[in-house]
Amino acid sequence: LYYITSNGQAISYGIGVGRDGFAWSGVTRVSAKREWPGWTPPAQMRRRQPGLPVMMPGGPKNPLGARAMYLGSTLYRIHGTAEPWTIGRAVSSGCIRMRNEDVTDLYERVKVGTRVIVL
Repeated sequence: LYYITSNGQAISYGIGVGRDGFAWSGVTRVSAKREWPGWTPPAQMRRRQPGLPVMMPGGPKNPLGARAMYLGSTLYRIHGTAEPWTIGRAVSSGCIRMRNEDVTDLYERVKVGTRVIVL
């Protein structure tokens, strides 16, 4: 992930992306931001993985990690992870995962309304 600063410099972060069949691309905007967000797996994810909880409160073991930036009106987010070993891999259900320390840094830089381009 590249965050472009106001003076045109890029800050690079390692990410994990959607696995085969779940990757996506497009242009959207950050529609909301949350610290230690709770996680409610979508119904289609719970059908694929019946053992998932209906809702998981925020905290260190939560799959969304320390911060989340919600992308438009989609189910996708840029978020932290409780599984940092997945960074650099295609393993998610479409969200963009970051190490908690990286997503916390990005969270402080990004404003609601920031344009996001996913290639």
